Amino acid sequence: MNYNDILYEEKNGTARITINREEKYNAFRGQTVEEMIHAFGRAGWNDDIGVVVLTGAGDKAFCTGGDQSAHDGQYDGRGTIGLPVEDLQTIIRDIPKPVIARVQGFAIGGGNVLATLCDFTIASEKAQFGQVGPKVGSVDPGFGTAYLARIVGEKKAREIWYMCRRYSAEEAERMGLVNKVVPHDQLDAEVEAWCAEIMERSPTAIALAKRSFNLDTESIRAISQMGMQAVKLYYETEESREGVRAFNEKRKPDFRGKMK
Repeated sequence: MNYNDILYEEKNGTARITINREEKYNAFRGQTVEEMIHAFGRAGWNDDIGVVVLTGAGDKAFCTGGDQSAHDGQYDGRGTIGLPVEDLQTIIRDIPKPVIARVQGFAIGGGNVLATLCDFTIASEKAQFGQVGPKVGSVDPGFGTAYLARIVGEKKAREIWYMCRRYSAEEAERMGLVNKVVPHDQLDAEVEAWCAEIMERSPTAIALAKRSFNLDTESIRAISQMGMQAVKLYYETEESREGVRAFNEKRKPDFRGKMK
């Protein structure tokens, strides 16, 4: 596959996948997700690779979720909602290598879900986390909700989703969403140090440990598949479409007037 929306690099046993849509705050469209799926598969089954780093281009954003300009009741790719997000989430969990989210800026919406799914999250002090689904007529009814609750607790997860607030890197670290926060200019050095340490460990032991952790939350995969079917129907409503229109028009949405 020729990559247009991402960058891929292998160095010292680390594969680095960079969402390369800086002008869109690294929001993903259908093609972006397909390329990420391919890149994770390429790295995940390469015996020379011991760890995968996921990040975004530039300093502003790690990822801000689905590209709303490619969303008109359905995104622009394949899958239940026009984005094969279930496949992307699955491969991040299924490859037998630790995945590190390198978060240098905004990890919002679907970007926050990706950071949540990764085995580790290392963040710049400038990073911000949060959800926006109920502000734009969307939701992630699976790993983005149920798995998030496993990490930060039910009360905090509900606050994150219902209120759509933004949280600093330090706040995210305190709630367990982030492993380590470092000064912005030390982010790459910190990520490289974690990668080097992982490369000294037994890859088979790590693979077994990752699968064991995943088994405890594997039922969420089925929740996600069922939930995406509901989201597909939701995207066809005027209520959801109002969220997309308001976002693109840079105004507050009127959800209550579109509920019927």
